[in-house]
Amino acid sequence: MQPRLFCFGLGYSAEVLARHCRAAGWQIAGTARETDRLAYLANQGFETFRFDRQHGLPGGALAGATHILSSVPPDADGDPVLDLARPAILAAGAGLSWIGYLSTTGVYGDHGGGWVDETSPLRPTASRSWHRVNAEAAWLDLWRGSGLPTHLFRLAGIYGPGRSALDEVRSGRARRIVKPGQVFSRIHVEDIAGVLQVSMAKPAPGSVYNVCDDEAAPPQDVIAFACDLLGVPPPPETPFDQAVLSPMAQSFWADNRRVRNDRIKRDLGVALRYPTYREGLRALAE
Repeated sequence: MQPRLFCFGLGYSAEVLARHCRAAGWQIAGTARETDRLAYLANQGFETFRFDRQHGLPGGALAGATHILSSVPPDADGDPVLDLARPAILAAGAGLSWIGYLSTTGVYGDHGGGWVDETSPLRPTASRSWHRVNAEAAWLDLWRGSGLPTHLFRLAGIYGPGRSALDEVRSGRARRIVKPGQVFSRIHVEDIAGVLQVSMAKPAPGSVYNVCDDEAAPPQDVIAFACDLLGVPPPPETPFDQAVLSPMAQSFWADNRRVRNDRIKRDLGVALRYPTYREGLRALAE
């Protein structure tokens, strides 16, 4: 039977995975919320459906699905996919060999720059990350209650084409904010797709994976490296206590942790294409 991937939220990361799967002969379908995004995906040859809390999944949308990926973020009311599409997912259950839910390493909260792995306590500092914790629990409950082959992937900061420090520098938006001891973990979008593809080939229902590269790094170092690649002088350093940040940005800076990726290497045998931001940014610059 031809594999069929259905993506709830066929966005930036899911689209990269979908393109790889389609190149391997898979059928692809997915959802989006905005009319322009739906039109773009249709023009790319994907079967698409509008889906959000005001627009439920049409009947038969999951027909023939062998793999399901959800990258739809939860809201204060819960996980929209499970709230609205759980019956359809359960009905498709017999044909499903893999389900993946894209979460975030934000569920770990602040660990003072210390290391976290998949067994570390979840103590988010932001309300949106608490929503993620609850959504993760709901997806694992789906696995426990139904046996559906569900996997959780906690993604670090995503970068890739059109969404990297290089783009910040080119646009003039780059800042080198310095908060002593602060680091962030990252992951190239192509490596996200790679991890998901390996998991699809080696399902381990109930598993949780951190998806990040090998080096949590200070953000000012990443900007300086991007400037060097582009041959432009780096912006001046700005002390964190003098930086003007949006409430969203402030919440990101409130968390400081280093994320371990041992499990994707040990259990899945993943070899990252871009083990640090240096390899990733060099490839993007070229």
